[in-house]
Amino acid sequence: MSTGEGTEHPAHGAHGRPPTRRERWQEYKRSPYFPAIVLTLIIAAAAGLFAGSYTYALANPTPHRIPAALVTGGPASPGVDRFVGGMEKALDASLELHPYTTRAEAGEALEAQKVFAILRPAGERGVAMDLAAASGATVAQLLGEAGVEVARRADVPLVVRDVKPLQQGDPRGLALFYISLAAVIIGFIGSIQLSVNARELIPIERIAFTIAYALLGGFCIAAVVDWALGAVDLPFVQSWLILSFTMFTSGMVFTMFNTLMGRWAMIPTWGVMVLLGNPSSGGAVSWPLLPSLLGHIGRWLPPGASVNAQHTAVYYQGHQYAFPYVVLTVWSLVSCTVFWVWRHRHPGGRDRMPEHAAAASS
Repeated sequence: MSTGEGTEHPAHGAHGRPPTRRERWQEYKRSPYFPAIVLTLIIAAAAGLFAGSYTYALANPTPHRIPAALVTGGPASPGVDRFVGGMEKALDASLELHPYTTRAEAGEALEAQKVFAILRPAGERGVAMDLAAASGATVAQLLGEAGVEVARRADVPLVVRDVKPLQQGDPRGLALFYISLAAVIIGFIGSIQLSVNARELIPIERIAFTIAYALLGGFCIAAVVDWALGAVDLPFVQSWLILSFTMFTSGMVFTMFNTLMGRWAMIPTWGVMVLLGNPSSGGAVSWPLLPSLLGHIGRWLPPGASVNAQHTAVYYQGHQYAFPYVVLTVWSLVSCTVFWVWRHRHPGGRDRMPEHAAAASS
């Protein structure tokens, strides 16, 4: 018995039954809407966390531990004792005094960035306070303002000097933070762009191009800030290489997370480099004024290591130390090693091309 042309057959068999809840969920996960909604939620959360992390760390700097040198050689001065007691009270006991016998020893500690200020007798009852704005403009400002007020209340003559001033083109000491921030952000953005627009690069090529854009990018940052704008007189080659090292490290950190987590690699990269690393780097607010935990963590992350290395290169060239370079080296080596060992999991590479594409190109 035949049916009319427009008659519908009743649904039957596996293809005719309504999809189960599990099947609908699997189909939804394969659709473009699932990652779009997840990204919307992640971006909204990242915006709040970004604002919160910077506000928490930078909006209200509070002293926690400020190392300072106290010159104890020579005759005792009651003015110094009164002034020191007033400073400890004004700074809520956060002034950490280190005694030195001579002014020269205290000056060497200041050059080595072990202390942020030197307190010493001046005359019969006065006090001299030597500050180093280059060690941290925010700390120097805090000590200077507190010192003037304490000296007035204690009736102690005070002489304040900045023995390590910032450069004229960078009066607030933020230029080094900004160039390090640029290197960090452009470093992992470059790696993202390689993953999107140069997907077929094999692992050794991906590392090579990360080195290439890091070297060129670091040169451009240093050239613009020093030669074009004249904001900071950089030790050009050293600053260029620090910036390039920072860009390479940042790029490889994203590559590592991309190998381990695929398309969600931006989440841990953003967390380590931007939400945690930049506010705790000590570039915008010196580490003695950061929350204690951030002040310690920041030195072990690439942004903090970059700021420390750049800061020492510009202002303390005779007192270089290896720690920030070791931090950058460890992050780079770990990232490259993880990427290389699990390179088969990375979403890029020519061996990941679809079969029909490979056939067409042959």
